[in-house]
Amino acid sequence: MPAISPIRAMVFPEISQAPAEASRSGDFRSLIEGAIGKVEQTRQDATKSIESYLAGEGGELHTTILAAQRAELALDLFLQTRNKVAQAYKEIMQMQI
Repeated sequence: MPAISPIRAMVFPEISQAPAEASRSGDFRSLIEGAIGKVEQTRQDATKSIESYLAGEGGELHTTILAAQRAELALDLFLQTRNKVAQAYKEIMQMQI
């Protein structure tokens, strides 16, 4: 009986590279624009995958579903990060000097 391999953590290089790129330039705006661009690109990839599956151009259903889920998770992660940044900004603005 073959041994069962352990579960490995999933690594998303496109998401994990964004903070390193922005910290080099030191520009918060470019960090946000890059994150929005990556979320939008993920959404566009999911849309193309869905359209090609529905048109019968090949592709498998599970690949299409994974692309849609990846886009949804990327958007959820971005929105949660945005909410945390907004909350931190509000807390900083309420500090007494």
